[in-house]
Amino acid sequence: MTDDVKPRRAYRSVARAEQVAAKRREILAEAGALFRRNGYPATSMPSIAAAAGVAVETIYRAFGSKAGLFSAVIDAAVAGGSARADTPVEERPAIKAVIEETDPRRQIELYAATQPGIHRRAGPLMRALAGARATDPELETLWTSIEQRRLEGQTGFVRMLAGRGVLRRDLSVEEGSDSLWALTSLAVYDLLVTTRGWPEHRYRTWLAERLADTLLGG
Repeated sequence: MTDDVKPRRAYRSVARAEQVAAKRREILAEAGALFRRNGYPATSMPSIAAAAGVAVETIYRAFGSKAGLFSAVIDAAVAGGSARADTPVEERPAIKAVIEETDPRRQIELYAATQPGIHRRAGPLMRALAGARATDPELETLWTSIEQRRLEGQTGFVRMLAGRGVLRRDLSVEEGSDSLWALTSLAVYDLLVTTRGWPEHRYRTWLAERLADTLLGG
């Protein structure tokens, strides 16, 4: 009897985990749509719960707070979807292609190619965060955390170039990371694409050229 019960319990456990994951993705999708449409302050937790068909308490249990939910929504947007957000960064297809590329200039081209999509998906959320963080200490902390994680990820890329012996000899990893962090920022994307009206392919090409000049030289 014990052998019969265990597989059923395991099956129910897996099915339950899949249901929870699916509901989490639905909450993130509905919250993302509302945050993009209404901004952060005007989007209430009850409105998100109603759109997702769950109790408000369910969202708090899953994400801790409204800021925690907003952070998860941004992470999903950067990753290209909530399912991808659960995948380690180095295993995501676009990043994996960057890591596996052996030609440094092609590596930088592939890296630059990831940026327009990230800014297109996460930009509206980051702009909402930028507008709301001045009046909410929790959002100011969230902004700082997001930028710190972005810098850490880009430092890893610059360290990889240094480890392969292709980083400019007169450039430290710290300086290279700061340059990459600045050039790939939403602020630069907005200046060129949103304000100046550049098509994304022009921004992508410009970014790849600037990064190659800055990090590789020669």
